[in-house]
Amino acid sequence: MQIMAIIPARSGSKGVPQKNIRPLLGHPLLAWSIAAAKLSKCIDRVLVSTDSEDYAQIARHYGAEVPFLRPTAYARDDSLDIEFIIHALKWLREHEGSVPDYLVHLRPTCPNRDSESIDRAVEIMLNNTEATSLISVHPVIYPPSKYYKLTDAGLLEGYMSDEYNNLPRQSCPQAYQGNGHIDLYKTANITKAGSLLGAKALPFICSNPGDIDAEEDFISVEATLCASESTLLKYLSTFVD
Repeated sequence: MQIMAIIPARSGSKGVPQKNIRPLLGHPLLAWSIAAAKLSKCIDRVLVSTDSEDYAQIARHYGAEVPFLRPTAYARDDSLDIEFIIHALKWLREHEGSVPDYLVHLRPTCPNRDSESIDRAVEIMLNNTEATSLISVHPVIYPPSKYYKLTDAGLLEGYMSDEYNNLPRQSCPQAYQGNGHIDLYKTANITKAGSLLGAKALPFICSNPGDIDAEEDFISVEATLCASESTLLKYLSTFVD
C-alpha cells in the first residue's frame, strides 16, 4: 500500500503572478503544502507536478520529489486536474513500473491545512474500501435548489426543480461546496474509469478553509497562520535559503 501526495504548481497564474511561489511568512506558497504532506504520518511520498524548472528547484529544496516537468499542454488556465494527474501516473508507470494506490491532491492555494487533517482524511478513505475518492467540502448557506436560471427564451425557471422555489431555505436539501482542501483518489479508479471522483465519492466535511486567489488573501491567511502558532511554520523554519 502506497499513498502519495501530489501537489500541482503550474507557473502561469494571472490573478497573482507567480502565485505558487509567492512568499507567505517567508516561504513560497507551495512549500506549505509540501510541509503538511511531509509531516503526515500516512503519506509515503510527496511529488510536485510543475511546468517550471525554477519551481521544481524550490520544491526539491523543501523536500518534495520532482522527477519530471509537466508538459505545457497540461499547465494552461483551462487545463483540467485529471490531465496532470494522468500524466503523472503514466510517467510513474513507465519509469518506475508502478503507481501508488492512492493520491492525496493538495493544492498550494490552501496553505492552512495541517497534517492531522490529512491523516484523518486518509483514515476515512482506507476504512471505506469501496470508495473511489474522498472530496473535502463545506456546507453552503444558500442552497442551489433555490437558484434560478434563464431559458433560451429569456424566462426564469428553477435551477434544479421548480418544487423548491416557494419553500423556505431550511426545507431544501443541504448543499456542499468543494473547497480543494484535501482530496483523495483511488488510482485504480482513475486508470479504469478515467475519472477522479468515480461512482463512490466520500465527503470530508470541514469548515471553509479559504483559498488564496488574490493579493489580499495573503494578508488574511498570514494572520491566521500566525495566530495558530502553526506547526507547519516551525517545520519550514528549519529550511535555510
